[in-house]
Amino acid sequence: MSAGTVAVVVTEEIGVPSWDLYELSIPCTVFGKPQPDLADPWYDLRLCGTGAGPEEGDGAADGHGLSLRTRYGLDDLVGADTVIVPSVPDPCVEEGRPLPRELVEALRRAHDAGARMVSLCTGAFALAEAGLLDGRRATAHWMHTAQLAERYPKVEVDASVLYVDEGDVLTSAGLTAGLDLCLHLVRRDLGAHVANQLARRMVVPAHRPGGQAQFIELPVPAGDDEGLAPVLEWARANLDRPLTVADLARRAAMSPRTFYRRLQAVTGTTPLQWLLDQRLGRARSLLESTDLPIEKVGELSGLGTANNLRHHFLRHLGVSPGDYRRAFPGALATGRGRTRV
Repeated sequence: MSAGTVAVVVTEEIGVPSWDLYELSIPCTVFGKPQPDLADPWYDLRLCGTGAGPEEGDGAADGHGLSLRTRYGLDDLVGADTVIVPSVPDPCVEEGRPLPRELVEALRRAHDAGARMVSLCTGAFALAEAGLLDGRRATAHWMHTAQLAERYPKVEVDASVLYVDEGDVLTSAGLTAGLDLCLHLVRRDLGAHVANQLARRMVVPAHRPGGQAQFIELPVPAGDDEGLAPVLEWARANLDRPLTVADLARRAAMSPRTFYRRLQAVTGTTPLQWLLDQRLGRARSLLESTDLPIEKVGELSGLGTANNLRHHFLRHLGVSPGDYRRAFPGALATGRGRTRV
């Protein structure tokens, strides 16, 4: 399998705001550092600058920006296997300042030449301006999705998800969601094992599904929520039992309908999905930190037989339990794999 060439667009070479560096650094870290033991050759990373100078308020004059010198220009987007736009200048989002025409045209040419087009955070505005998101699902940071939808009505904007994979065009929310999408690209190109190993080296989760919510108002039940907090703690401690929504509702002294509404309000998901997420998390932890048989991992996590465990891992994580465990060989080497639960 060939990793290919990744061209990353640097929309401002002078006066790059410091707060935009995170999205720019993500593809540089994922695709720019050789990993010869995982795949050789690794990706060929190219930073392609627009050549656009700073404008007043862009960050250079007030001490919050810096200069970047790139070797490649926009013409080098054509011929790349993957083109990534990490972000666009804030004034292009907040004030509607036009994007450089040369950038928009270069993105169209790259797409026409067969490149896989990717945006992180506000980079979606560039793909949308080039018409590459028309008629497609797309996302961006939730703070900017309303502007994206209003400015580009032909785009089906999904404000809730981490990233959207439309095959040859992919978009992500901001910050760490961009890392999720880049690891997803590695998984597509080089397989789950390589992506999992790379994620482990970066000390990040091996895989977060693109459909996961960007945020929820109350990620965990409030401490004074006497109805939910105790029952959810009990459920986490008893995942090996055949739990049902009715069981949890009864333990919380609520009707199933009330329990459903309350749980969705505080976790952002349904009871069944919450249970599945907890069980998958439990199974992942057991695979990473113990040498228990796969059948036993399925039993202790509440996911059932080895075949059922495999089904859920392939569907939700894109990798089998065995391959997932092999991505964490250090656990056994350090003795953690001898843990019994």
